[in-house]
Amino acid sequence: MKAVGYVKQGALDDDGALVDFEASEPVAEGHDLLVRVAAISVNPVDYKIRMRRPPEGDRPNVLGWDAVGEVVGVGGDVTAFKPGDMVWYAGAIDRSGTNAELHLVNSRIVGLKPHSVSNADAASLPLTTLTAWEMLFDRLRVEDPVPGAAPAVLIIGGAGGVGSIAIQLLRARTNLTVIATASRPETQAWAKELGAHHVIDHREPLGSQIEALGLGAPGFVFSTTHTQSYAAQIAELIAPQGRFGLIDDPEVMDIMPFKPKSVSVHWELMFTRSLFGTADIARQGEILNAAAGLLDEGRIRSTATEVLGKICAANIRDAHRTLASGTAKGKMVLEGF
Repeated sequence: MKAVGYVKQGALDDDGALVDFEASEPVAEGHDLLVRVAAISVNPVDYKIRMRRPPEGDRPNVLGWDAVGEVVGVGGDVTAFKPGDMVWYAGAIDRSGTNAELHLVNSRIVGLKPHSVSNADAASLPLTTLTAWEMLFDRLRVEDPVPGAAPAVLIIGGAGGVGSIAIQLLRARTNLTVIATASRPETQAWAKELGAHHVIDHREPLGSQIEALGLGAPGFVFSTTHTQSYAAQIAELIAPQGRFGLIDDPEVMDIMPFKPKSVSVHWELMFTRSLFGTADIARQGEILNAAAGLLDEGRIRSTATEVLGKICAANIRDAHRTLASGTAKGKMVLEGF
């Protein structure tokens, strides 16, 4: 089968950073599904893993986690899926990735693909939707009010992949006021189009912009990017007893300023449930099925902004380059081999 992988850790332009190659076809056993991949999207974790994780063994490491495809094989412990089902999922960080024609995935973290959108549009959502849903509803518990706080959520990085779906999930499932940050006219317009009530500029001081809205101190802050740069400001603007969540990897972050307000700090890694085989691992499949329902009802929409073409090393390299530049809006997707 065709696959894309890397044989050299490091810079994107190095020989071997991403290559097309032929791999052997895997076989589904246990809880696994064998999926014929139809479409994928590319996430920051893809290029971060390529930069940080050395290749293992004598074959290229296959990246990629978001996928939409058709089930072509099932393991003996699978009960919820059958060959022919169209599914979507975000995979597991400790297994071979979705940049391949055939892919093995644990059936418990898989959902049935929404029927109202194309494969490419659906492929833009699994990883970011799971990340945003788990942070908002499992970690920050945004449906549980913070006493005395403004019923509002500040999303730092509202135009990125996670921010784009977080805005929509909040509008679809809560009555909270959504404040997003974006710095360029096109990304500000995108955040507003997705449903943000207010958009502020993260290049300017956040606290004064929040104060100018006249809402009061927000009970929740969700930082998707550059958290190290904003942590002190967040500690100032968030309400006492508020809840703060982040998903990026700051080299250093002082959380002591959160102590006087008894602010809780929550880290979200979408791969935790699959990585540790948690008792509630099947919740990811449940979340994806619920999100598919929201898509089919028209309450949320795809965040795909660009289809880069076929799944191949050259196109994936272009996607990695854009993501590393920090200028991406929404999600980039690829379809077919």
